[in-house]
Amino acid sequence: MSTPLTRRAFARAGVAAAAAAAPAFYGPWRVNAAFAQAKPIRIGLTCDSSGQYGAGGQDELNGIRLAIDEFNGRGGVLGRPIQWITADTETSPQTASRIAERFITQEDCAFLIGAVHSGVAHAITQVADRHGVIYLNTNSSAPSEARENCSRVKFVWDANGTNFAKAIVASAINMFGTRCLLLTNDYEWGRETSTATQILVQANGGRIAGELLVPPNTRDFSPYLRKIRDIKPDVVAMAIAGEDLKALRAQVVNAKMHLNPTWISSQQDWPDIWGAPDTLFGIFGTTWYHKLNLPGVAAFVRRWQSAHGNGPIPVPGNVSYNGYMAMRELLRAIERAGVANNIKIIQQLEMLKIPAKDRMQHLDAYMNPDTHHLQQTIYLARHNPRPSDDTDYYEILSWTDPKSVEDPASDLCRLVPYEQVPLVDS
Repeated sequence: MSTPLTRRAFARAGVAAAAAAAPAFYGPWRVNAAFAQAKPIRIGLTCDSSGQYGAGGQDELNGIRLAIDEFNGRGGVLGRPIQWITADTETSPQTASRIAERFITQEDCAFLIGAVHSGVAHAITQVADRHGVIYLNTNSSAPSEARENCSRVKFVWDANGTNFAKAIVASAINMFGTRCLLLTNDYEWGRETSTATQILVQANGGRIAGELLVPPNTRDFSPYLRKIRDIKPDVVAMAIAGEDLKALRAQVVNAKMHLNPTWISSQQDWPDIWGAPDTLFGIFGTTWYHKLNLPGVAAFVRRWQSAHGNGPIPVPGNVSYNGYMAMRELLRAIERAGVANNIKIIQQLEMLKIPAKDRMQHLDAYMNPDTHHLQQTIYLARHNPRPSDDTDYYEILSWTDPKSVEDPASDLCRLVPYEQVPLVDS
């Protein structure tokens, strides 16, 4: 890595770079005097603030920043302060690629973290891979991220479309009927989730009544709803997300189609749900909920609210939780490694096992060392008819053991040997 910049020089460099690229924001600059002179660990936060996943990107940013602030409040990592930079990746693979390259080559970032869109995650992976920089894909759920697009330097922290489909599909077919229509965002995550759903529908005795492909950034779903009325499926399996999902949910409820047919979806991200509980319908998955009656959950919610409670979303959801957990575990891995060496940190993350209590989930989580995909508890939920307060949108129906929903196609991942990874000592 290049020679460390001073705080002021680092800020000047960022301003100059931002003039030719996306605006950048920095933090934190207030550090304890005892380690203010130590070489900082610099992390690039590759989070959207506009586009289809702008709300999700800012929500994961809040979780990531909370983890960083907590470590800096305890004296940093290995006696070194943690500094971060972020810029809007715009839900665009091209923008994300440019920002990741700049963060590494101009801003001296030894780690990258953040993504909701699978195309954005894949673009960042390619840049990180070339430089040997560890990248944490916090929230992209495309199965390909831990299959053909896996990397020795990348770790995937959200459950993917296959995990959710395995938890949901069999129950839906058995309970609601065998004719299933697929409604799919026409990009990598949507198509791959749809494929996983289709396989499981057929394996459980169901039939595919058709598939409707929806371009990203669709806002008028009336043509698709007319087709659904004509086809009359028992179940509609949605793979729609972000701003598209917000528009779809409102139009389904307005058309009075939210009760018949039955709607299922792999995951409802909290930023896509917040503010419109009356348009929440169907059965869906999630990895975490702020009302789980588990040790540590209430305390985490209070800490998050203290830092971010004045923002547009007053409580953390699965997206912010994933950002927090990924960042926390990276910083813990650096501590266990004893050095900020990428190979030693990768090896620590590959051995990761997290007790349920520490994860604030019902079951233990573990990193699959062959795919770098975290295996974790999957929750099934629906709209809560008896909320305890105005943030209590979900009724948790059940949870599923990580091993029972693990992706069977993980053999598509081929991680290169450690010696082929460029060495990064930050």
